Amino acid sequence: MMADTAAAAPEDTMIPTARGRIHARYWQVPGQAGGAPIVLLHDSLGCVDLWRDFPAKLAQATGRAVIAYDRLGFGQSDPHPGRLLPDFVADEARDAFAALADHFNLARFLVFGHSVGGGMAVSVAAAFPRRCLGVMTESAQEFVEDRTLEGIRVAGEQFKDPAQLERLKRYHGDKAQWVLDAWVKTWQSAEFAGWNLDAVLPRVTVPLLAIHGENDEYGSMRHPEKLVALAGGPSSMLPMPGCGHVPHREREDAVLDAVRAFLDQP
Repeated sequence: MMADTAAAAPEDTMIPTARGRIHARYWQVPGQAGGAPIVLLHDSLGCVDLWRDFPAKLAQATGRAVIAYDRLGFGQSDPHPGRLLPDFVADEARDAFAALADHFNLARFLVFGHSVGGGMAVSVAAAFPRRCLGVMTESAQEFVEDRTLEGIRVAGEQFKDPAQLERLKRYHGDKAQWVLDAWVKTWQSAEFAGWNLDAVLPRVTVPLLAIHGENDEYGSMRHPEKLVALAGGPSSMLPMPGCGHVPHREREDAVLDAVRAFLDQP
């Protein structure tokens, strides 16, 4: 059961990085600042606002502070100075996430990543082995799969409708076209075709939980299977029958319960 205490009003801040400022938001339940904070990493079209009320509910359910941020080029963060390079997943840990961890003085933390943010969460855990205490992935891609590329192709066609791009502009402003291109063009590029987390996962020695909807249109169950099989520490998989790409919205209570159980493990 969730606590009755409501999370305090979130606090927003802008954090400088080597390439521009990133926007971050911090939630905390008054009097319940127990345990390491949870940092959320968003998906390819996402941002802080698109997490909606999930961060507040996560803070309430776990009694921990929750931090979400807009990657550079997304949401309220500064525009990205160029295009995404093939190593952008690993680069997130080295650049923006490192700046965020220093800003909030995160001596210990956990990461929860959705979709490509799940791959970034894995990279963060590998990059910060003494500070990261656990990894939770949701709908994460472990490699470039045909199903992923087909889902992106279909979505790209849908965004040719100006109304769809206008919806994206509500969250990303003038950066919306860059956000869309960063997703569609990067994933469909030949130089990204061989990307995977195979070499990174063995370096993740902290507990890992892979949540995945069995009907995920952007990735088969092969992704969580590989995440669990290749992780260098204790790992477990949570399949969600009848669920698509966004379990924290489609099956919110189940995701919150799973996170709480994961954190309660000895």
